[in-house]
Amino acid sequence: MAKIDPLVEDFLAQEKIAVVGVSDKRETGCNLAYRKFKENGYTVSAVNPRLTSFEDDPCYPDLGSIPEKPDAVFILTNPKISEEIVQQCVDLGIERVWMHCLMGTKPGLAANMTSVSPEAVRLCRENGITVIPGSCPNQFLKPDFGHRLMRGMFGTIGFLRVEE
Repeated sequence: MAKIDPLVEDFLAQEKIAVVGVSDKRETGCNLAYRKFKENGYTVSAVNPRLTSFEDDPCYPDLGSIPEKPDAVFILTNPKISEEIVQQCVDLGIERVWMHCLMGTKPGLAANMTSVSPEAVRLCRENGITVIPGSCPNQFLKPDFGHRLMRGMFGTIGFLRVEE
């Protein structure tokens, strides 16, 4: 098992991030991640097939519709959608994917609060895509108190380690 920190550093070293799963129906962690990436200077593209704009920015139906190919993709969706998004990453040659999970990298503990799909993780690894299967970028991008607390707690109990 490897610590998540080098994977996070590599992901956050990218410039163009696609955020899949933004919502106009309710406030979500995905919306917060979109804002955090943007506030931290990233070029951010929102992805949701039923929206044409998100917070006055264009919103794309899929990764292939984004004018400039993203360097990395953050996913906060149903795990079945994660599999579709990873296939788009394979097809487009995107090399970094982060799938959100409320419980660090232990999605089995939060089956209804994770975007991690074992099939999507396998697809990433089989195609040379660096994958972060869990956790949340909001714990690493100038985190608020709650996200800082989660990162500390999950790190202490070993929930920020990734199987290789």
